Parts: sequence; structure tokens; C-alpha cells
Amino acid sequence: MTISLPIADRATSYRFYRDGLGLDAEGELADDGLPEPLQFVVNEGLRLMLIPTGGFGWVIGRHEVAARGVSECVLSVSVAAPADADAITERARAAGGEVVTEPAAQPWGYAALVADPDGHLWMVSATPE
Repeated sequence: MTISLPIADRATSYRFYRDGLGLDAEGELADDGLPEPLQFVVNEGLRLMLIPTGGFGWVIGRHEVAARGVSECVLSVSVAAPADADAITERARAAGGEVVTEPAAQPWGYAALVADPDGHLWMVSATPE
């Protein structure tokens, strides 16, 4: 399975997903030194593909690419402990992400909400056992 997201800048997004969320990129390098297509391994059966906005618009046809700040979904990363959520949140901030909601206890567990450089939302959460 692959999830595709539109992006404005390949290098900026690459740094965020590699350094901020700790994902590994895969694929052959293009002239800009980044894999093409720009894909990250999320887990054994899931890849994240980042497509420049113009190309993404071509893929989705008559649908419009949502403007930055318009969210139709929240992607989630589950971690083992609150300290892991704190660490990923800080790495994401340092890699150019915007921390929308600081890590804190919630009714369902411990979570933070982070926007990538293009405004896509990621929840980083540790759920109680």
C-alpha cells in the first residue's frame, strides 16, 4: 500500500521525513541527489510517496490539491512511550515541522500533533497498555 501526498519542495520534505520522523527513503537517486520517486518506508507493507504539487495535480485529475492548512486526514505514528513521542516531536520541529499541539496526556493516551512543511498533519502518540 502507498499513501501519496503533494509537496512543494523535494529537499525540504526529504529532510523532514528522514530527520523529523526517522523514515528511510528508498529508490534510485535523481539528479538532485534524492530518490525518484521520493518514497519512504513506513513499515513492511506501507510506503509514503511525496509528489511535487504540479505532478500530484496531474495524478488526481479534476480534483483540486487542498491549500496548505486545509486538512482532510491525520496520519498517525504510534510509539511505545511518551518519551518517544516527545523525541519525535522535537526532531520533527528541528527538521522544519510545525508543532500544532505540544505533546501532552489526552483521554486516549499521550499525543502531539505535527504539521510537515506542506501542512500535512501527523499525530505522534503513545497509547497506554
